[in-house]
Amino acid sequence: MLRFAPSPTGDMHIGNLRVAIFNYIVSKQRDEGLIIRIEDTDKERNIEGKDKEILEILNLFSIEYKSVFYQSDNLKYHQKMALQLMTQKKAFACFCSDEKLEELKEESIKKGIPFRYDGFCENLSDETVLNFNAPFTVRLKKPDHNIKFTDLLKGDFDYAPFDVDSFIILRQDKTPTYNYACSVDDMLMDISIVIRGEDHVSNTPKQIHIRDSLGYTKKIDYVHLPIILNASTGKKMSKRDDASSVKWLIEQGFLPSAIANYLVLIGNKTPTEIFTLEEAISWFKIENISKSSAKFDIDKLRFINRKHLEMLDEMRLSKILGFADNDIGKLAKLYLEETSTIKEIKSKLDDIFSHKTSLEGFESECQKIKDALKDAPYFENYDDLKDYVVQKTELKGKNLFKPLRYILTGVENGPNLSDIYPFIKNYLGEIIKW
Repeated sequence: MLRFAPSPTGDMHIGNLRVAIFNYIVSKQRDEGLIIRIEDTDKERNIEGKDKEILEILNLFSIEYKSVFYQSDNLKYHQKMALQLMTQKKAFACFCSDEKLEELKEESIKKGIPFRYDGFCENLSDETVLNFNAPFTVRLKKPDHNIKFTDLLKGDFDYAPFDVDSFIILRQDKTPTYNYACSVDDMLMDISIVIRGEDHVSNTPKQIHIRDSLGYTKKIDYVHLPIILNASTGKKMSKRDDASSVKWLIEQGFLPSAIANYLVLIGNKTPTEIFTLEEAISWFKIENISKSSAKFDIDKLRFINRKHLEMLDEMRLSKILGFADNDIGKLAKLYLEETSTIKEIKSKLDDIFSHKTSLEGFESECQKIKDALKDAPYFENYDDLKDYVVQKTELKGKNLFKPLRYILTGVENGPNLSDIYPFIKNYLGEIIKW
């Protein structure tokens, strides 16, 4: 079983989506189910509705999953297993105040050494604990041996007990910390491989230690994906980068298929540049992902998006644009010479169908052409329409073509009118309305 475990604390980041896509692909390759686990135990940071937004995005990208699970629903198991660890003397009640811990951290900073818990509460007697009338956390005792694991991308890791330390597994309100809840849930869900970002590497030895302490012996494989960098700045994609938000990319008119294509492509060895997610399942190898950070280039994504727009069926493209006409789909593809997103194509169509004012410097010509077109019969081709307008208005040269283009397209430049007309001829009455 595999899992994608987002937190409902903000917009989905492209790094999160990349993790979701890789989990989906590998789940298909292994013929194992994919669970969506909403990690909602941090109530203070949760944002209402973000869980639904996450699921909507996954559905939009056709990422199939077996079930959706909310981590908070497992609270009773988190607490029960913590009690088991305390009974076995593998965990203990810690009464240290936030103030005291902050003092210890400051001392560590002054000494230039990493902060580690001083073990003050670890050996308190049961009687002392029972008589201690104060709030407490539950800490897991640090391991008595090195914690080792192999990352399928990054190789071998070896953490000494000092590096893992004694850490909190239950907060004072008896809710689980991230590492503890994550470890318990991975056990309960029988997770076989964890694919996530490299910012979780330091969490892995703690999670292994938790499972070991609970007597869980099944091996879990790990893949920690490198971060995504902004190709322009060379810095980590942050929330300040609009393109880091999946929601923003969709709003800008990038197709889910193109975004998925690009996120699989970057930092990877692929047999082809343009592909669908389903096609990738047949050849994708998680081991081929580069150990170096992937670079996100919005211009490259625009190129890939244009290719995916070209591959769309005309009727499908038309429906995406709000129509249901093959001709509109063909017209949209005509504009792909100068556009690369749905939003940009919609802008071109809006120019055609929107209310138009007279073209400056050609006011009288526009009126003559408009009057001629109002009474014009249906013409199958552009040349016949043009000849009719010439006959009715006696206009020539730029006095004809500039205002005619403006009336038909709403702009002064663009593809040849002879190329555009076959796709708009059935909408002429609507287009020439002022």
